[in-house]
Amino acid sequence: MKAFIKEFKEFISRGSVLDMAVGIIIGGAFTSIVKSLVDDIINPLLGLFGGMNFDLLTISLGKDVVLYYGRFLTAVINFLIMALIVFAIIKVINRFTARWKNQEIPKKETKICPYCQSEIHIDARKCPHCTSAIQ
Repeated sequence: MKAFIKEFKEFISRGSVLDMAVGIIIGGAFTSIVKSLVDDIINPLLGLFGGMNFDLLTISLGKDVVLYYGRFLTAVINFLIMALIVFAIIKVINRFTARWKNQEIPKKETKICPYCQSEIHIDARKCPHCTSAIQ
């Protein structure tokens, strides 16, 4: 049992598991923001054109059976907006990552002579100051 607990602690303390947990928590908070955006801003604006709220759209199939397809449409809109926002965020992150990777690190032009500590050209095989052979 102790080995199991130790292995579980090692698993939980890995960076990827912690990153995933943070992502899930932020994703949950982000979902509520997008839901509010759709419910409180987009649906009323769409209602201006059609004069209705999607959540109220239903089909009655009998005495006790009602399909709330408007709620489904709202969920689809929520998903599409969420996907669009995540796509935009990833696109921006990828752009910055590509720029960061494409920055060239300047090649060193000089090095220090190990014998006299003078600055010499990077390709020098012999120090011009102390005339020592450089390997």
